[in-house]
Amino acid sequence: MNGYSRQIVKIIWGPISAALLLAGLSGCATNPVTGKSELALISEQTELAMGQKQYQPSRQMQGGDYKLDPQLNRYVEQVGQRLAAVSDRKLPYEFVLLNDSTPNAWALPGGKIAVNRGLLLELNNEAELAAVLGHEIVHAAARHGAKGVERGVLLQGALMAAGVATRDSDYSQLAVGAAAVGANLINQRYSRDAELEADYYGMLYMARAGYDPQAAVGLQETFVRLSKDRNENWLSGLFASHPPSAERVEKNRQRARELASGGRLGVETYRQMVSGLKKSAPAYKAYDEGQAALKSKQYDKALMLAERAIRIEPREALFYGLKGDVLAQRGDDSKALAAYDKAITLDNGFFRHYLARGALKAELGDRRGAQQDLNRSLDLLPTADAHYLLGGLAMRGGDRSAAITHYQHAASASNARGKAAAVALVKLDMPNRPERYIRSQLGIDRSGTVLIHVQNPTAVTARNIRVQLGELSAGGGVMVRSAYRVPGSLGAGRSITLKTGVRLADPQQLKRWSSRVIAATVAE
Repeated sequence: MNGYSRQIVKIIWGPISAALLLAGLSGCATNPVTGKSELALISEQTELAMGQKQYQPSRQMQGGDYKLDPQLNRYVEQVGQRLAAVSDRKLPYEFVLLNDSTPNAWALPGGKIAVNRGLLLELNNEAELAAVLGHEIVHAAARHGAKGVERGVLLQGALMAAGVATRDSDYSQLAVGAAAVGANLINQRYSRDAELEADYYGMLYMARAGYDPQAAVGLQETFVRLSKDRNENWLSGLFASHPPSAERVEKNRQRARELASGGRLGVETYRQMVSGLKKSAPAYKAYDEGQAALKSKQYDKALMLAERAIRIEPREALFYGLKGDVLAQRGDDSKALAAYDKAITLDNGFFRHYLARGALKAELGDRRGAQQDLNRSLDLLPTADAHYLLGGLAMRGGDRSAAITHYQHAASASNARGKAAAVALVKLDMPNRPERYIRSQLGIDRSGTVLIHVQNPTAVTARNIRVQLGELSAGGGVMVRSAYRVPGSLGAGRSITLKTGVRLADPQQLKRWSSRVIAATVAE
């Protein structure tokens, strides 16, 4: 298993032994919800730790916690705990309301559950909220998320065993990598069976908790209708991970007939609880439109929409963050900083405001202020962007070691910042550790001449490449025979074969020879 693969196992699975998985050893356990015996590679302790560890970064990635209405947050928690109390598996359940307009809800292993602000506006009563939360409780209680992780472990193990690693590096560090794991967990698409199972037992929990299970039927009917409209907001939200279907509606109707009729709907209570959210809905609509305008570089329109959102709801930090982003793009740096300051004053627990302000401070030459903000953003959510910027600041401050560390973290991401960090890292580190970036492998031609295949898998052109050829001695050491220089430069993704002049009588003798890249620089 190469360094990169080992790091992936370390990042995702923590206490799970990669050796155990690759050896094919497994255990069986009884599913606490269904009562069925099933394969269980992940212990309950690991499952709980996984959910706890990913809860904070996953919430940050989804807009952070919604803080303007503490009473509404308590209400969501109370409804969730009412259902959790009658579930078949006692977990440390938590329920949180997220500051995101996308209609969505998700559950992490171990009972960590979130529902977006945007979904509450689409529901009609407390029983429908109970249907959503009950469904997510089953995903957690029945180990649907953990099973998805286990499938990933087995696939990763198969790829490792077959030697199909994507790259030979140890740069996929825990910080950025862990956040990516959280994203995979909350965005995984559940199987048909998992969705039907979550509906079936979720409706049972509704009935046990005193809710009308018929509300789950009506909710699924609404979801099917909305899916046919191809609404992008729904397609990228709840429907991406919880696909609705006519089959689910029919199964829910059958299940409702099996359960006690009647029960609590909570129409008036729900209406009162979401009244503040509905009042501020135009502000969030303006904010969402402003984000789209900013993305399309319509800066005047984006600023106008940010100001409109602020007038409607001046307590929301996101709106000042948008305003700061627009002003920064327009070059109005002092006003942009003021907007970011206001955003952080209103919400000092969301990574995005610190990241944006830190990036602007870095651009303005405020190295110390930028480092403080970027490091605070990393505390809340490790990102390639923050690590990349901190790497640049470290270089400007003469701290080459810190720069390499930050670029290593950032390079584990597959986005633009990650790719830029990978290039920066190669430029910085190749002269000192050329063998990490330039590969060499021995071969032999028909005449018995030893060949050295040299490959540059990086995204930069390398030059001054020297490869050392050695022979294994009787004592087990390597005797250096000669060194060879790659002529000129070797482009990104290119390879070259060098003839050594060493001839072997028996091709099997090649096993006693080795090659090592001992020098390389980046061609500027």
